[in-house]
Amino acid sequence: MHAETLVNSVLVSLLLILLSAIQGSLQQSLRQVGGGCKISPESSLRRCRTPDGLICSGRGECECGICICQVTEPGTFYGPRCECHDWICPTYDGKTCGDHGICKSGKCFCYENWFGESCQYQEECSLSSKTSKDLCRNAQGVVCSNAGTCHCGSCMCHNPDGKGLISGRYCECDDNECLDEDSGEVCGGHGKCYCGNCYCSAGWHGDKCEFQCDISPWESKRRCTSPDGKICSNRGTCVCGQCTCYDVDPSGDWGDIHGETCECDERSCHVMYDRYSDDFCSGHGQCNCGRCDCKEGWTGKKCDHPLSCSLSMEASQKKCRGTSSLPCFGRGHGFCSCGRCICSDGWFGKHCQFPRSCNMTDEQSKSLCETVNGITCSGKGSCHCGRCICSPQEWYISGEFCECDDRECDKHDGLVCTGNGVCNCGNCECWDGWTGNACEIWVREDPW
Repeated sequence: MHAETLVNSVLVSLLLILLSAIQGSLQQSLRQVGGGCKISPESSLRRCRTPDGLICSGRGECECGICICQVTEPGTFYGPRCECHDWICPTYDGKTCGDHGICKSGKCFCYENWFGESCQYQEECSLSSKTSKDLCRNAQGVVCSNAGTCHCGSCMCHNPDGKGLISGRYCECDDNECLDEDSGEVCGGHGKCYCGNCYCSAGWHGDKCEFQCDISPWESKRRCTSPDGKICSNRGTCVCGQCTCYDVDPSGDWGDIHGETCECDERSCHVMYDRYSDDFCSGHGQCNCGRCDCKEGWTGKKCDHPLSCSLSMEASQKKCRGTSSLPCFGRGHGFCSCGRCICSDGWFGKHCQFPRSCNMTDEQSKSLCETVNGITCSGKGSCHCGRCICSPQEWYISGEFCECDDRECDKHDGLVCTGNGVCNCGNCECWDGWTGNACEIWVREDPW
């Protein structure tokens, strides 16, 4: 008896010594030789903080940038920030144990009259057969997605092999899609499957988590960092040092967002953003990483200003604004070219301010577009809902009935309105400080 007590006492002493050694070793690894932490308190907390702002997920203490998880039961919480829990019970319809049981050590203990892995099945059913089946129909009206049987309003999924690969409230999830063809393991043993989709562990990627990243997380982040310091320019995800941009064109080629770090946004080249119908750079240039390289004869950020135009770009934009703060009434209505608005589908008018909808007959519309000599829109445009839309190919034609030719404006030094005004129906409208038929005279202000 005394010998047994002595042995137990020795074992307890050895165990305490071992635990003290482990604790001392851990603390030594966290601290400098002098007993101080190598990093500042701010850096330490930053390393322990989760994306949602919690220190060690609220389940541990931060010591020198390392989380010491609060373990009440062996193996309950783990991970660099105590974010993992390996004793989580199965759920049904998003509820642990289906709200019909309690979770203990990763297993559901069901309340009376309930059974199943997630306590999702009721033993005694008070529902009619019709009501039960209606509760088991998926969005397409199929009972248990043809992959299970209905029991009291809950689907019992078919899993003859016992692997539980068919799951979901309506048996809609088939985790067979996550099986690696070579190894037969779910997500190749390097991730977890949720409703047929693999979510890979750190360092692995691919549809079945079949590819291992051969570079460190820090190197991966470095390669994905764009010139402005953002990961994939905040327009994509970084996988093993390569950016996958969010925007993928249905044609299979790169979409509007592309580049090694998703730094190129071709939407900047659209006059009006409509990726399937609107031309890049107004159809007069090539878009290179969000910047328009204009063809000969065109200029402007969107190559929308012809060099043959007698107006400056500023004057052209001003003429297109009219009473609006934006040229041609803003995005979607049209774009400005040499002081004329070229309207997009669905809009018309001098500044594309009118919606293309009409509540009059063609005869009524045509009668409103005819000039005194009976010609529709002076033969230089088309009629819509009683209003003339002048030919966009002839930028110099304007007026209510397309009767004006801006080439008729007076010139000086070869420039229409001397470049000091705009031509409006054959007459120069001069900028402030200029006058004359061709805006060629500077009006000096009297200094006295």
